[in-house]
Amino acid sequence: MSRNFELFRQLGRGQEILQEVEKPSPALTEEPLVESLVPTTTFAALGNVREEVNKLVRNLFFVPGADAPRHVVFAGTESGTGCSWISSHVAEILAPQVRGSVCLVDCNLYAPSLHERFNAPNHHGLNDALVGSGSIRQYLHRLSPSNLYLLSSGSVQEIQQALLASDSMRSRITELYSQFDYVLFDVASLNTCNDGFVLGGLADGIVLVLRANSSRRETALKALQELEATQVEVLGTVLNQRTFPIPDAIYKYL
Repeated sequence: MSRNFELFRQLGRGQEILQEVEKPSPALTEEPLVESLVPTTTFAALGNVREEVNKLVRNLFFVPGADAPRHVVFAGTESGTGCSWISSHVAEILAPQVRGSVCLVDCNLYAPSLHERFNAPNHHGLNDALVGSGSIRQYLHRLSPSNLYLLSSGSVQEIQQALLASDSMRSRITELYSQFDYVLFDVASLNTCNDGFVLGGLADGIVLVLRANSSRRETALKALQELEATQVEVLGTVLNQRTFPIPDAIYKYL
């Protein structure tokens, strides 16, 4: 059976996580990869998947006796981990559980996808806001539930990746923090650019997304070391599409 992901909040288990990312897949009849299973619009029908996302949200944003993060970066250690899928569904699950507003920001300028996941237009977005003027509100798309907003990547044809590290980006982030209770950033994988490190330093921390049986241990370890060197707090690690040779009914009692 397959559990789609787990969030390991204790960084002391980092080596345990890294030991699992390249394990050979067991000889089992696998469930379809969640990443390619269904679009967001039919997410509510996936009971087991929704339950796992809900656990992730509780473990990340509703921590008893602690200052729970409100501004979080989601980044894969490498491409193909399902990071955008994770961040979009975390936002969709978080919004109905909080009184405040939630904004999801597509900072993956090389391969934007969040506007497609929410069937939203992309004629105005982050790129446009960084080179344009006016309130950040004019670049947002209101989603469902009504307290959930999307700042898509935008329609600027010539991508200027340095903009994410610019004063304009810092100004827009300050604006987002002042207008939204929760801001979630979806960024390109850490092995392709430095966006996750830059934005992680401007947020409460970063959630790393690895893909079980696929992500390379060396790549994950390098990401952890670089995040530590740049003093970006790692809030947790999501091991996506992890497979257990134990039925879910039994696993829940272990």
